[in-house]
Amino acid sequence: MALGFSLSVQGMESNLVVKHLANEQNIVVLDSVKKFLLLPVQDDAPEGKVNIVVNNEGQLAQSMNIRLARERVDSYVPLDLSAYVNQKVSIDIAGMPSSSLCWKELKMSDSFDMTNKEMFRPVYHHTPVYGWMNDPNGMFYKDGVYHLYFQYNPYGSVWGNMHWGHSTSTDLMHWNFEGCAIVPDAWGAIFSGSCVVDHNNTAGFGKGAVVAFYTSAKATPWGDVQSQSMAYSLDNGKTFTKYEGNPILTSSEKDFRDPKIFWYAPGKHWVMMLAVGQHMEIYSSVNLKEWKKESEFGAMQGAHGGVWECPDLVEIPVEGTREKKWVLICNLNPGGPFGGSAAQYFVGSFDGKKFVNESPTQTKWMDWGKDNYATVTWNNAPDGRCIALGWMSNWQYANNVPTRQYRSANTLARDLTLYREGQELYLKSTPSVEVKKARGKKVSIPSFKVSEKHEMVNLFEEKQGAYEVEIVIQNTGASKIAFCLLNDKGEKVSMYYDLNRKQFVMDRSESGTVDFSKDFPAVTVAPANVDKELTLRLFVDRSSIEAFGEDGKFVMTNLVFPSQPYVKMCFEADKNGYAVKSLNVYKLQ
Repeated sequence: MALGFSLSVQGMESNLVVKHLANEQNIVVLDSVKKFLLLPVQDDAPEGKVNIVVNNEGQLAQSMNIRLARERVDSYVPLDLSAYVNQKVSIDIAGMPSSSLCWKELKMSDSFDMTNKEMFRPVYHHTPVYGWMNDPNGMFYKDGVYHLYFQYNPYGSVWGNMHWGHSTSTDLMHWNFEGCAIVPDAWGAIFSGSCVVDHNNTAGFGKGAVVAFYTSAKATPWGDVQSQSMAYSLDNGKTFTKYEGNPILTSSEKDFRDPKIFWYAPGKHWVMMLAVGQHMEIYSSVNLKEWKKESEFGAMQGAHGGVWECPDLVEIPVEGTREKKWVLICNLNPGGPFGGSAAQYFVGSFDGKKFVNESPTQTKWMDWGKDNYATVTWNNAPDGRCIALGWMSNWQYANNVPTRQYRSANTLARDLTLYREGQELYLKSTPSVEVKKARGKKVSIPSFKVSEKHEMVNLFEEKQGAYEVEIVIQNTGASKIAFCLLNDKGEKVSMYYDLNRKQFVMDRSESGTVDFSKDFPAVTVAPANVDKELTLRLFVDRSSIEAFGEDGKFVMTNLVFPSQPYVKMCFEADKNGYAVKSLNVYKLQ
């Protein structure tokens, strides 16, 4: 499949002076500096080291690793030089042969088109405007604005050069890109973490300051080093000042990362959750600067197929009661139920120092698809809500999905509650209420019965591929209730309820482009304890499907890459049949 990207620039110039030295060393001389140097990128090329050098002092101003184009150009990324417009600047590039294509494609420009649209780019899910994205970081709500930071490579659409990118929204559905918020420094790349709103000025940075915590990850010849650092913002998260005492927490452990901070009101102190190998560590602090280790959690608990990452600990109400329970969210990679990365959770109690899991013999999954990872929640969310967001991909193939100018999206925002089934408590994830407010045009399909023959339903005439399907099915004795989304090319995503096994199943093996990874074609299965009436909401957005069943008692998130949007649904049943009681389709925008 041919994949393209659009590039629109003004004032473009290609007359750069390139000096090739020995041993793949190169110098690009900029006689005059425009805002951007456009760098041609090839995703599968080896990395080259790119340094910005201020010539009048010979000072190294900035350094990054970039997969510059050797044989082809997959996309362009803008190297922002606006800070050096009035200075003499050279670009030192190491590890690039003089025969590489990039030397012909380097260009200076006054602008870079950030309205790029690829065929797979979602309409109503958050994506980076260009470059690579993974874990959501530092999410907080303040003054009517949701802030989302994320692991971000602004210099290519595969993992590397970790910054915190920043986007904002007032409705969790439409996002504005705010640029890079926290950039690498001498302590290393900026890995995952969290933000808090320090209402009471416990850290001394100012009342209402936004304080960010992140892992500083430094690669050395002797191995990688991870420590915890902090930065603060006095302009509601737009810009950050790094704390002069960084790093604030160190360890001899190899995997020591992803700090999640929250205020524990009964103890009047802050709590830090850290992922350390295959367990979590819990720390406390009164001022966000000095931290005391209180306990560990994880031995003989849950799934341990891979490293534990991106922890969260939140207090969540139990539906139909006045009770609340603590939920510890633990992402792990690999070890998910269908391979690769996934998110598990534990329900229990927390006294400000120690978490106790109430069901130590069970493993509970937040999502039953392959593509929901690094799930964490918003700090300071309005109305006491617990709102979660995940990275919509899987480390098995995240670097190889068939997009170019950008890679990865986030899931829909989801409100979390707990419900009781028998003696157990489970998480319910429902699409946040803001989703319904984004509904546009509605198509209602009249009710119909399905027997052994196929029933075909057209969804939308316009083929924009971004919509919600709300289905209510009345079972009349069928043991299998099957349906699929499909397009005019015959590509399809098959789904069915197995009533005997009490399961919901999704098969994306014929969904479109699947050959970029042997791990991508997959069948995913969720437990579905359903009665005679089944309710399902499907969110389709160009390259993803999220299924919410039983009002969020099960969720399944899977990427898809069809050559055309899915515009039809096909229904089939065994001889006992079923009735589609209602079928509403909403355009989401």
